[in-house]
Formats: sequence, structure tokens, C-alpha cells
Amino acid sequence: MPQPVRRRTKAREVALQLLFQYDLRGPNYEQELGTDLTGLCNEAAEGDEEIRTFAVRLVEGTLKLRNEIDDRLKTVTRNWDLKRMASVDRNILRMTVYELAHCADVPPKVAINEAIELGKKYSTANSGGFVNGILDRVRMDLEKERAAAQGSRGSSAPDTSATQAT
Repeated sequence: MPQPVRRRTKAREVALQLLFQYDLRGPNYEQELGTDLTGLCNEAAEGDEEIRTFAVRLVEGTLKLRNEIDDRLKTVTRNWDLKRMASVDRNILRMTVYELAHCADVPPKVAINEAIELGKKYSTANSGGFVNGILDRVRMDLEKERAAAQGSRGSSAPDTSATQAT
């Protein structure tokens, strides 16, 4: 018997489907359908509040910060034009970069693994490795930026959080 889909996994699928539609149809997508993002997510979430809430968070955050996210992706996807990427892969990357950068309650490993699975499920056989390689570089860059920000705060005590967290 197949395992039930976890709520956040389902929310990511819902968010990916909506981001894909926004990417293809443009910013007037909600108006064309005559409903708002919350309504679209609620319908796709089949009334599950936790799924709807997380899906809305992912879609709103990704759309709001899309230019910033795309700029970050451009820095790690040398020789790749975002427009030439498969739309599914591009939106998986955007959504997961949002999660990595702005969802402190989601462990980076979880976000990346979920993105790999979405790529395998909704894109090509090679998508998982492609998505993993790009997101791993984004994760490393974010870790460096966070470490630099902590270091620039002028703390005289050494940061031992990395050695204590095992």
C-alpha cells in the first residue's frame, strides 16, 4: 500500500503547480480564473488548512521575491539562461531558493530533497541531479552569507553553534 503524501510535500506540489501557471500565463493568472491565490490553493489542497497555508506561503514568497531569486539563480547557473530551462525545473528552483533563504523552519536538506523528488516526478529523469547541483550551490552561498553576517556583527565570543550541533 503506498504511503500517504505528507502535508508539506503536498503543499509543495500545489505551490509548484501554481508557480508553473503564473510563469506561463503571467501576472493576470488569478484574474483570468476569477479567484485569488488563497482560493486556488484551497481548492488544490482539498480543504486541508495546513497544506493551503504552506502552499500560499511558498507561492506568495516566491512571487514577491522572484527577481531577487532569479538573480541568485543566475549567479550559480553559469552558462544557463533561466528562460531556456524547463519551466518545471525553473519553478522548482525558484520555490526552493525561497525556502532555503526565507523559511527558517525548513531544514535545507529537506527543502533540497523535496525539490529533487518534485523534479523527478514532474520533469525529466535528469532533473533531480540538475536541481540538486544548483540548489547545493545556493545552499553553500547562503551559509557563507549568513556566516559573514554573523561575523560582521562584531561578536567577541566565538561562534560555537556549529561544533555543538551534532
